[in-house]
Amino acid sequence: MKRQITLFVVLVSFALILSACGNAGESSGLEPVPSDYAGITNPFVGDAETIAAGQVIYASRCASCHGETGMGDGPASASLDPKPSRLGDAVKEAGADYLYWRIAEGGIQSPFNSSMPAHKSVLSQDEIWQVVTFLQSME
Repeated sequence: MKRQITLFVVLVSFALILSACGNAGESSGLEPVPSDYAGITNPFVGDAETIAAGQVIYASRCASCHGETGMGDGPASASLDPKPSRLGDAVKEAGADYLYWRIAEGGIQSPFNSSMPAHKSVLSQDEIWQVVTFLQSME
């Protein structure tokens, strides 16, 4: 009986260790999406007209900081601290809900503490989705 208890304790310990290490090396480093945005989906995925509209918005509102190709190297980026993110990296790691959230809410709040303005008061929901769709097309 003592042997069975020992085996049980070892198996449970092993399971706990595996679950704790399950994402080792896979951490995206992205903040969790707030519940107001979590799980929302892009209604325009891959739509050519939406991508074109998003590209126009991106060029006028985002490229000055994030650069024409999203590398964080726009003309305004030199004076920013922290530097604008490389959007290609974020798009690879993030879901549409994360991208929408970050565009809508910007980065002025903690933990980002960046100069990125919130766009939810100047862009409609569809326009934010257009930018998200454009960004996703850049992959």
